[in-house]
Amino acid sequence: MRLTRGLIINLLVAMSCLALLAWLTIKYAPAVTEMASNPERLRTMILSYGHLGVLVYIGIQIVQIIITAIPGEVVQVAGGYIYGTWLATTYLLVGVVVGSLTVFGLARIAGYSLVKQLVSEEKLTRFADLMTSKKAYSVIFVLFLIPGLPKDLLTYVGGLTPVKPLQFIIIASIARIPGVFFSAYIGANLQERDFLTAIVLSVAAVLLFVLGVLYRDQILAWLQRFSFFKQEDN
Repeated sequence: MRLTRGLIINLLVAMSCLALLAWLTIKYAPAVTEMASNPERLRTMILSYGHLGVLVYIGIQIVQIIITAIPGEVVQVAGGYIYGTWLATTYLLVGVVVGSLTVFGLARIAGYSLVKQLVSEEKLTRFADLMTSKKAYSVIFVLFLIPGLPKDLLTYVGGLTPVKPLQFIIIASIARIPGVFFSAYIGANLQERDFLTAIVLSVAAVLLFVLGVLYRDQILAWLQRFSFFKQEDN
């Protein structure tokens, strides 16, 4: 197969993005995960930046979206511990929007060569088919609402589909609000030393996550039936 100039450029861009993601993951994922898992330590670090601490925290959330190896829940719980439920939810959603736009853009620029390194061929095809179905926006909402589904990876997949970026980001962000709020609320209760409430909520969150993982295939099968017909080309 003859390599055109455009194909060579796309391959170079994909390789560069993949190398950057690998470097960021190796360099920052363990440190961010460790720090976010210790809310008091993260709180001390964030507050040391004064008024800029909010931007630092939002930046951590953006990095978490881009580097899928970092668990989102630990960053969200830590935010509730530092800022309380409502402020943390607000800051987290800002990070979610900016991070999702970045991920979506990376996928659009680098294309299939990048995303296939993050998602298996089977899952990539399955999720992409769902996102390009006749009821794509309803499907996207459910995918990002259900616990246990890889939401950050789904954003990478979304970047490969013809779905409009603005609609995708708005729907995905709204669907993520309950999970973000719930995690921030757990963190706020930890900071207030209401350990009983925090434990009960954590158990409930873990249970919902496990159910989402266990019934993932059934959920996806239902979504496939729900969105049986593909969208017609404009």
